[in-house]
Order: sequence, then structure tokens, then C-alpha cells
Amino acid sequence: MKDHESEEMYLETILVLKGERPAVRSIDIAEKLGYAKSSVSRGVSLLQDRGYITVGSDGFIDFTAKGAEKADTIYDRHNTLTLLLKELGASDELAETNACRIEHVIDDEVFELIKEYVKKNA
Repeated sequence: MKDHESEEMYLETILVLKGERPAVRSIDIAEKLGYAKSSVSRGVSLLQDRGYITVGSDGFIDFTAKGAEKADTIYDRHNTLTLLLKELGASDELAETNACRIEHVIDDEVFELIKEYVKKNA
């Protein structure tokens, strides 16, 4: 995993997969993202080393409290930004794609302003 954005993408993907199925494994992440299993295995190891996830002997991935909090924050950003962009007239696909880009670089303060705006106006 090369950078902060990749870390966040993995955490968000694990969260989404957990909403779709009872258990998540590295192979599920690889299939969802279209990545090689070896790349995902390395990313999963780094998330584990950073204290965001645990991997059981059965290969199932679970969040630590720290990982769950970070994944929820990332997912909230994604959903809020997607909603804003749709409200501004972007297509679903365009809103999703750009929300993914923006969510990783936006300042917390600016995001909170957007979140309040969306709550009041959406």
C-alpha cells in the first residue's frame, strides 16, 4: 500500500463488503477492487500492522475499534460528497467517481461545512 488514499480505499472497501456479506476475506477485496491477490495481501498486512484490522486463523477480516471508526468516517465522507454532487446535477456515476477523489484530499474543516450544508439542503 503506497499511500494514505490506498489505506482509506481498502478500509472503505472492507466496510462495504461487510455490509454485503457475513464475512470478508482478502480474496473478496481483490475481486471487488480488481487487484491481484498478492497486492491485497500486502495491503491487508499493512492495515493489520497499523492496528486497523485483525485477520483470524480462518482468514476473515474484522475491524479493530480504531479501524471501524476510520472506515465509518471515510464512508460518511464518500456518501456526503456523493449526495452533494448529485444535488448539484452530476450523474450517479460522475458523483461517485469524483466523491472518491475528493474524499481523500478535502480538509476536515471544509468537509464539516459541506456536511452541514447537505444536512440543511438535501
